[in-house]
Amino acid sequence: MRTDDLIDMLGTNVETVNGAKRRVALLGAIGIGAAAAFCLVAVIFGMPGQALGARFLGLTALTLAFTLSLTIAGARFLSIAARPGKVGRGALTAIAVLFSGLVLAAGVALSRENPAEWRAMIFGPQWAACLMCIPVAAVAPFVALVWYLRDEAPTRLRLTGGVAGLVAGAIGTTAFALHHPGGSLAFVAIWFGVPLLLCALIGALLGPRLLRW
Repeated sequence: MRTDDLIDMLGTNVETVNGAKRRVALLGAIGIGAAAAFCLVAVIFGMPGQALGARFLGLTALTLAFTLSLTIAGARFLSIAARPGKVGRGALTAIAVLFSGLVLAAGVALSRENPAEWRAMIFGPQWAACLMCIPVAAVAPFVALVWYLRDEAPTRLRLTGGVAGLVAGAIGTTAFALHHPGGSLAFVAIWFGVPLLLCALIGALLGPRLLRW
């Protein structure tokens, strides 16, 4: 074997090992953050109840599919952005598609109802709780993700911080949705979507300060 071939092989093996370690660290950060978020929401609201009942099961399933898909897409972006000069454009596209799909589905759901019912569909009894509780539930996941990213070398700090905030918000929303499913897709799109975007904005603002290396 030539020396150049040996160097290339060793470099490939090192990259494989480092990639595996990064994935384990990211999954660990997400797991720790999720456990903290679920415990916090359980302390505040108790064990999940009506969201898993027959009346709200379909809506809860759709909400969880959205938040979990958002978490996966965001985590994919973070695993790529953790390396210098890398940007996960495919993951960002997936995030945009997920939000667009939710808004489109909410619009279709509203269009099929009498406009007189729209206010009741949009303003449910838990809308204020969504605005307050989802960002609070996202704090621990965000801290865990920042801890992971500070051991890496991201270069797009504002964008990476924003996606970290979005992933943290998605985890917090998942925990919250098990207790408060919302009454309609329009409710979910607005009162779950706005806190998610708020978490992303806060992450983007804090990213350059917290992720600087």
